[in-house]
Amino acid sequence: MSAPSTPAEKASVRPAPTTLGGILRELGPGLIVAGAVVGSGELIATTAVGAEAGFWLLWLIIVGCVIKVFVQVELGRYVILTGNTTLRGVARLPGWKIRGIHWIVWFWLAMFITSTAQQGGIVGGVGQALSIAVPLTEKGAAYNESAEERIQAQLEQVVETGVAPVEAGIEPAPMLAPGPDPYIWAVVIALLTSAVLFWGRYGFIEKTVTILVAGFTLVTLVNLALLQSNPDWAVKPEEWAQGLSFRVPPPVEGLNPVATALATLGIIGVAAGELVFYPYWCLEKGYAAHIGPREDSDEWRERARGWLRVLRWDAWASMGVYTVSTVGFYLLGASVLGRAGLHPEGMDMIRTLASMYEPVFNETAVTLFLVAAVVILYSTFFVTNASKARVFADALVIFGLRKAGSENDRNWIRLLSLAFPIVSVVIFLLIPKPRELVLVAGMMQAFLLPMLAFAAIWFRYHNRDPALEPSLLWDIFLWISGLGLLVAGGWMALSKFGPLLGL
Repeated sequence: MSAPSTPAEKASVRPAPTTLGGILRELGPGLIVAGAVVGSGELIATTAVGAEAGFWLLWLIIVGCVIKVFVQVELGRYVILTGNTTLRGVARLPGWKIRGIHWIVWFWLAMFITSTAQQGGIVGGVGQALSIAVPLTEKGAAYNESAEERIQAQLEQVVETGVAPVEAGIEPAPMLAPGPDPYIWAVVIALLTSAVLFWGRYGFIEKTVTILVAGFTLVTLVNLALLQSNPDWAVKPEEWAQGLSFRVPPPVEGLNPVATALATLGIIGVAAGELVFYPYWCLEKGYAAHIGPREDSDEWRERARGWLRVLRWDAWASMGVYTVSTVGFYLLGASVLGRAGLHPEGMDMIRTLASMYEPVFNETAVTLFLVAAVVILYSTFFVTNASKARVFADALVIFGLRKAGSENDRNWIRLLSLAFPIVSVVIFLLIPKPRELVLVAGMMQAFLLPMLAFAAIWFRYHNRDPALEPSLLWDIFLWISGLGLLVAGGWMALSKFGPLLGL
């Protein structure tokens, strides 16, 4: 995880492609990040915001996706030009240090722990989906039947009266317990993931994630498009205007949609965790190795300019994928869940989310959604655990718990790839609340966002090379991005800790 120096690494030095086709063939790290993004943030958290806030916060969801790309590119720029990793760069920032390591790295460690719990929520979601598709016990089958009846009753109430059951004063029927099925499936998935990641390499991970993300995004967009032909569920012009009005929703008894949205802001688009591990995938893809060790020559600068261009294409292409997907999920959550008064939570989360597909696909909705949910949640679980193994292997070096070295790095990455899925499923078994686990991790990532923005801005103005300077317009957007992330993190901190301080 350092700058290329061996003969084999030096042999990989080459200029970047200049044609569109050549550039597209070199993309990859951003698609891996999209595989992590289009899952917990989009499928679970974004739909929860839509269910609670209606269409009011569409603007915040879009801003949350776009604003982080400038920080993402700047962190990637630093890593591929220096050969350092994200955490090693952050550890050297000026400011307060604990045991010689910058305090932001210590906060990242706290966030890392909560994000491991988040993966417990994700594998729990996969377990829920599989338990509905393939129930293993009589209790599991009975739960599926009761959940179907309850949700159908709420959807029919909206179609017949135009009013959600809760607004009409109708209490939803109680649901049965789901039985052990979700837990069994979660354990099976975690063990299989450990085995696959233990033997997997970069190329396999990139191809697998690309297929998973593309398939699920297509299904969601088709569902949203067909929904517009149904007058009971279509997004009306005034709702589009409401969603893009840059206003917050009115208060709702028992709900806090703005707080949910701010927690979601930490994990939609490129979350703090993905901002940290994206440059690691850039290193593994070979961008830094293709540029070669830093040297004072026109040839080196020309290679650097070319691969920085590829990096920007990679980041913006992934942003397009996850923004389209995020907006789609938000609109589905607002159109179906919000109008029906359904809120995805607890062990009913996946079955509730499946109702977003019922107005279009009717009796095939649950099956279709379950396939899609397994695909996309699993892609998040798969990619994030692969990424966490790489980042934490590096963190162990920074904290002085192991020695660096290419062979040692590979062994530790394989070992951690084996361990993290198992740790995640243990957390789910102890805390079977997928939505809550995801949102807590989102809150911690929201806190970390302004810290990473500070790091990106610091990197921008240090280790400079006049020949590689970005434009003034880029700098303006980088500062706007940093300010936006500061506002998001500050608002989240104030909303969580203000009441404790009497604010």
